[in-house]
Amino acid sequence: MPATGTRKKQGPFVLGVDGCPKGWLAVRLFPQKGANETPQAAIFGNFNALLRSEWGQAQIMLVDMPVGLTDHGRRGCDTLARRTLGKGRASSVFPAPRRPMLDFSTYEDANAWGKAQGKEAGGGLSKQAWNILPKIRELDACITPESQARIREAHPEVAFLRLNKGQAVTAPKRKPEGRIARSALLASHGIQQLNEVWSQIVSEHGATAVHIDDYYDACALALTAKSISLGQQVLHLTEGLKDSRGLKMEIWG
Repeated sequence: MPATGTRKKQGPFVLGVDGCPKGWLAVRLFPQKGANETPQAAIFGNFNALLRSEWGQAQIMLVDMPVGLTDHGRRGCDTLARRTLGKGRASSVFPAPRRPMLDFSTYEDANAWGKAQGKEAGGGLSKQAWNILPKIRELDACITPESQARIREAHPEVAFLRLNKGQAVTAPKRKPEGRIARSALLASHGIQQLNEVWSQIVSEHGATAVHIDDYYDACALALTAKSISLGQQVLHLTEGLKDSRGLKMEIWG
């Protein structure tokens, strides 16, 4: 899992992490470098491998994956994120599964269980949430309440909204206009050689290992992590609640 860019240690760093077909894509930035920086990127086959690596020592690690799951009802942070994004991008925040759903082996069973609990309890399970359930399980097995001091859930569309001065980027991220808008925002906030680093990722791992929108999302989260590290204002969406494991249910961006 070689990283793009220089391999020499360069001081404290932060990560933006997104799930991808090959595992987890991590984008690394170094807060002391200042505003303009060429990111480094690496792909890890599983989240535990990321944590065991040198990259796992990040000051702040923002991950685009639900952390903290209700046993009953919807998460308030998801509702806050949808409200923050507004009609244009609210649908990008789909309800996280409830914790009991992690134990089901088929979508049909998990969805049926949710529906049987009733709408007040959260209702059924979306296909989008089911598709990332293995990664939610993986992350849930690695994270503890103590580790949330530096490993936190974030949402890329909330991060892009903040980078765009409070306006959601409404163009779909997998369409050309959406990619152009997001890459322009990243560049305007100091991410250099964006396309060159993407080309290196594809060269090292293959075209099917990661989607370009995963890469842009991880870059946006890395910028947010960098802002947190520098004590700058970011969005923190939470009702202050914890799940049955003691994990905070919150979204950063």
